[in-house]
Amino acid sequence: MSLNKVQLIGRVGQEPAVKYFESNQAVATFTLATTERGYTLANGTQVPERTEWHNIVLWRGLAQVAEKYVHKGDLLYLEGKIRSRQYDDQNGVHRTRVEIFVDNMELLSPKNNAQQPAASVPQPAPVQPEEPTSTDGLPF
Repeated sequence: MSLNKVQLIGRVGQEPAVKYFESNQAVATFTLATTERGYTLANGTQVPERTEWHNIVLWRGLAQVAEKYVHKGDLLYLEGKIRSRQYDDQNGVHRTRVEIFVDNMELLSPKNNAQQPAASVPQPAPVQPEEPTSTDGLPF
């Protein structure tokens, strides 16, 4: 048994490039940036934030949705799988490209994104532990 599943929340790095084939099948490609926050270690060492860029590929209906509604800077949730392919570039150098083939996409930016600043990913509120309800101090 094996599993190839990716879940990403990030910002679109460029307008989607959409191509249509003979059978009217669409494919959209763009980049997505995911950023890990920086932090400070216990000894005071600063670890800077790190941004990773992902190559995104959407087919058929998802590509058409991306063409109409996805724009540079939008916040997206994507589910899919990792695929890699090899090719020789214009100079004959052998290259490998890693891509995320998307199966599910959710737009997280507000609809009127052009009029509002980009939304940030909401952080969950801290959960407060419940007070014990029994007399022996155990919470159950």
